[in-house]
Amino acid sequence: MSHLELVAHMKIRPGQLERFKARAAELVRLTRGQDTQTLRYDWFIDEVGMECEVHELYLSEQGLMEHNHHIMEARDLLFKDAASDHRMAVFGAISPELRGLFDKHAGGVSRFSFFQGL
Repeated sequence: MSHLELVAHMKIRPGQLERFKARAAELVRLTRGQDTQTLRYDWFIDEVGMECEVHELYLSEQGLMEHNHHIMEARDLLFKDAASDHRMAVFGAISPELRGLFDKHAGGVSRFSFFQGL
């Protein structure tokens, strides 16, 4: 796997769906306008509006670090007033530096190694 793929999962705070959507839209806007190595940044909300997953794909680990720098303040606002229980899963090997970012901003990360596929 040459790219860095990850999934973020979070809960939407009760009564904050519209605020959550506005904050998420700002994160997407920043990503679209500033990132140079982001290939995918897709947000999915469950049918009851209480949970969200973000599917992310970067050209490299450096791309995720660039992305993190661009969205840091907007992401902090999202979790301050509209989201909680942030969990991350990464698919593939990551550096100690990136693991440290996950520990700082997402309460750690679950790492999955490729097993088999098409």
